[in-house]
Amino acid sequence: MSTSQTITAELREWIITQAGAGVSAPSLIAAMVKSGWNEDVAVDAIEQVLRAHVDGAARQQGWPAAVPVPEPLLDDSPLLIDVGDRQVQVLMTLASPRVVLFGDLLSPEECELLIAAARPRLKRSLTVQRDTGDGEVNQERTSDGMFFERGETPAIARIEERIARLVNWPVENGEGLQVLHYQPSAQYKPHYDYFDPDQPGSTGILARGGQRVATLVIYLNNPVKGGATVFPDASLEVAPHQGHAVFFSYERPHPSTRSLHGGAPVIEGEKWIATKWLREREFR
Repeated sequence: MSTSQTITAELREWIITQAGAGVSAPSLIAAMVKSGWNEDVAVDAIEQVLRAHVDGAARQQGWPAAVPVPEPLLDDSPLLIDVGDRQVQVLMTLASPRVVLFGDLLSPEECELLIAAARPRLKRSLTVQRDTGDGEVNQERTSDGMFFERGETPAIARIEERIARLVNWPVENGEGLQVLHYQPSAQYKPHYDYFDPDQPGSTGILARGGQRVATLVIYLNNPVKGGATVFPDASLEVAPHQGHAVFFSYERPHPSTRSLHGGAPVIEGEKWIATKWLREREFR
């Protein structure tokens, strides 16, 4: 392997082969550093090569084109991100799928405020009907929920501004905050958050701000047992903890993003979450 800082054809082939064999990104970086690479340059090289490889494979297979997605400012692996009115902890990051776990995004008081404001407006959660784009009751999603308007109250506007700074994405590109309530045994089976562009029901939805490109799930309480957010393609399970939030992005509406996720059944107690979906453009 080359010890220069140039991405040669040999290095490109090595990175692709190793990644295809299941070698983790930290192991690839460690090998390159051992060969004389600067660590930051090695990280950039691996990201560049793998992104180009995936984009090339996507074009050959007719996948949808990749688009820019929200990305928290995580250069130099910070432990905290300053979001203006709060220091948010960075607890865990994963490259593929792109998942970041944040700590203390909301205070306990803010969590309780959202629950109290949402409780009287809850209705059975719906899923999108593929043919029409209308909402429908689906046994794969058994929670109750409601939507706030974007900026509906000063408290919600403050939270939305905090989220925008955290993930480096405009406030106006976000859908209204949704609060969901899961009682014992309630769940949301694994699914994707993006809209299938080939389904007729997606046309009107996509016209309102383009495709969904990222999701932020904020945990508003602590269930006694169960209720984790699961990512089956990554064998990852995120435990719900009040005030924490899990962020994940998906650069194309395709399973290659490995963004399949679900809300595991609540076993004991109840679960409250707030979800912020982020769009390509201004959401209207």
